Amino acid sequence: MPELIPLLAMTDTNQQSHSQYSPHPIDIRLHQVSRLLEIKFDNNTECMLSTEFLRVYSPSAEVRGHGAGQETLQIGKEDVNISAIEPVGNYAVKLVFTDGHDTGLYSWDYLYEMAKNYEAMWQDYIAKLEMAGHKRKQIV
Repeated sequence: MPELIPLLAMTDTNQQSHSQYSPHPIDIRLHQVSRLLEIKFDNNTECMLSTEFLRVYSPSAEVRGHGAGQETLQIGKEDVNISAIEPVGNYAVKLVFTDGHDTGLYSWDYLYEMAKNYEAMWQDYIAKLEMAGHKRKQIV
């Protein structure tokens, strides 16, 4: 299987007004071997998000709960990969993970938030793991 698989190439035909506009992905590519999702937004923002990061911050009720304080810390996701990316209308993608998780819808706004706040969100996750007494398995 090739390392780089282009999964989505998008163009937005419904431009919003500048005051309401938030960046939209124009290209999403999965790097399967390195387990990275490459996203290019229409404002020239580019990012590489690990599949583990995407999985532990899934916007699903299973991960986030149904309200503040109901989040479930995700552990043991170091080896997870993405097996499919499914477009959902013109506003999101559904990521299907190799651990069977497939209930989170990643809106364009949420993907952009993840791209802009990756470092802080990742450090927060690592701190929560440590506070819970868990250590991440080192990936070789």
